[in-house]
Amino acid sequence: MEVDGARIFVPGATGELGSALACGLHSRGAVLHLAGRDETALRILQERLPGVGAGTFDAYELDTCAALTRHAAEQMGGLDAVVTCIGVPAFGPADRISDAVAEHLMTVNAQAPIAFLRAALPLMEPGGVLAALTGVVAGSPPAHMADYAAAKAALAAWLEAVGKEQRRRRIALVDLRLPHINTGFANRAIAGRPPHLPPGLPISAAVESVMDALVDARTLPGQAS
Repeated sequence: MEVDGARIFVPGATGELGSALACGLHSRGAVLHLAGRDETALRILQERLPGVGAGTFDAYELDTCAALTRHAAEQMGGLDAVVTCIGVPAFGPADRISDAVAEHLMTVNAQAPIAFLRAALPLMEPGGVLAALTGVVAGSPPAHMADYAAAKAALAAWLEAVGKEQRRRRIALVDLRLPHINTGFANRAIAGRPPHLPPGLPISAAVESVMDALVDARTLPGQAS
């Protein structure tokens, strides 16, 4: 898939990585529709990226996530790729994480991204790409991050299974299993305090990796198709 002219939907575009990715895709000529929780941040991003459509969502409203995907495809005249950049972390021993926090982690990190991607499946044509950020925790869960890692692993498993289902249609499902990225993401945890983390991947490098993956779904480890 060529990025120039590609119709790409980016849920989670108001986060640091999502907004940087939107800017990178826009600079390469992609036709974009963005979705995020923060309406003000979306408006600011739209001002920076002329011609880009946008809509807000709540991760708990899965039907809205699906409807936004269909709306994005309608507005762009089709859909060539979806890249979900949705996520929220939490830290602490499993016996100190409440059920409410665990539910929130699963909803935001797995169910909402899946809702966007599932709705996109019948809209995709051969050569399309559906991608989601999972992270290295999906395959190597660390202590004190059990529920966060479990949610990301659930998303990764969904991508792998659906990738097998979609091979005949030539729809690539891509597990973007990137390492820790310098976004300040860990400091926005909904519970607990992050452990000491080594220097992460620069945002610019992460964006390049994601854009490369859209061009060739086999470029990243952990790809599901």
